[in-house]
Amino acid sequence: MTNIQPAIIRCAWTRSPEMLDYHDQEWGVPVLDDNRQFEFLTLEAAQAGLSWLTILRKRQGYRRAFAGFDPRRVARFTPADVERLLLDASIVRNRKKIESAISNAACFIEVQKAYGSFVSYIWDFIGGRVIDGRRRGVEDVPPVTPLAEKLSQDLKKRGFKFLGPTVIYAHMQAAGLVNDHSLDCFRHQECKELAEKLGVA
Repeated sequence: MTNIQPAIIRCAWTRSPEMLDYHDQEWGVPVLDDNRQFEFLTLEAAQAGLSWLTILRKRQGYRRAFAGFDPRRVARFTPADVERLLLDASIVRNRKKIESAISNAACFIEVQKAYGSFVSYIWDFIGGRVIDGRRRGVEDVPPVTPLAEKLSQDLKKRGFKFLGPTVIYAHMQAAGLVNDHSLDCFRHQECKELAEKLGVA
């Protein structure tokens, strides 16, 4: 008798190998590392007007171009670095996005100084606990929430650019501040258990 394994249920947006790997390994995992937070913020800002798949395919290029997403190194980039990056086909060659990544690095460092870490700042902002969206499907996931709007406004006051409410909500989902995996997705429970293990459930 053939043993038929049940199909793995995932969020409906996993329609390419890159997106599937990202969904299964990263999306919704609580990020408690500052450099990782900076990476996601930089990539989410770069995505504005583009698809996330485009950014995923350029991720390694971004890691090389932006010093492994070390905010202290990026904050020291000069106008010459901007011109160099504008010639780098491995990233999105948009002057405003490149310049905002550099200025955001400086703002990121200021938040670290004020709160001890960016992780402390952003997790304290949501009360230190993952918000479980309890989504039934992709149609239940909003593009933005009032909390994302509030966080975006606070970041804007601190000088951050290209981090509007929609970008910030995408960041909250990616960095695991929100668990927006659909309830039937196998990663919903896995991310929930991981949040409990990390003490942010």
